[in-house]
Amino acid sequence: MALARWKRLSTVIRWRNPWWSYCLDRYRLSSGYEGEYHYVSTPGSAMIIPVLEDGRVVMVKQYRYLNRRDSLEFPAGGMKEGVDAVTTARNELKEETGYTAEKLVQLGSFNPFNGITDEICRVYLAQGLTPGDSRPDAMEEFECVAQTRDDVNARIADGTIWDGMSLAAWCLFLKRRVEVSSHP
Repeated sequence: MALARWKRLSTVIRWRNPWWSYCLDRYRLSSGYEGEYHYVSTPGSAMIIPVLEDGRVVMVKQYRYLNRRDSLEFPAGGMKEGVDAVTTARNELKEETGYTAEKLVQLGSFNPFNGITDEICRVYLAQGLTPGDSRPDAMEEFECVAQTRDDVNARIADGTIWDGMSLAAWCLFLKRRVEVSSHP
């Protein structure tokens, strides 16, 4: 049985910045009920799982203001209008870690919070890494942390890795059975 689709009656953008828009839609259900839906609309995002030559993955530690705590996560960033996901992935990798990648392979995609945003995050495996200088934005500060597969799994189990997007990306990574060393 197909579920009934909602009919969008109107959309108003309440606020916009370079990464997302806060929107308000009016809608009608097949029953005739009308209501409003508040959500965040984005051009999307890209997350990168950089794999070093020795098989360890590079994560970034940063302070997350809304939760008032440090977070260990994979490099990522929101797409700006007119910039594609691959370009965003390359830019975010350089900005947050200093690395450039010879090869990017898309592992999959997901919606990070489908009741609140229409965002689709594309996850990339980055290989053939060349180190360089990172270029964080003025409000960003990163510490690069190389992790083995066992390290990542242990940090997930102990709650050190709590970022939902990194957890989803790790699932896509594991599904592809990408080789990551268990020992440094």
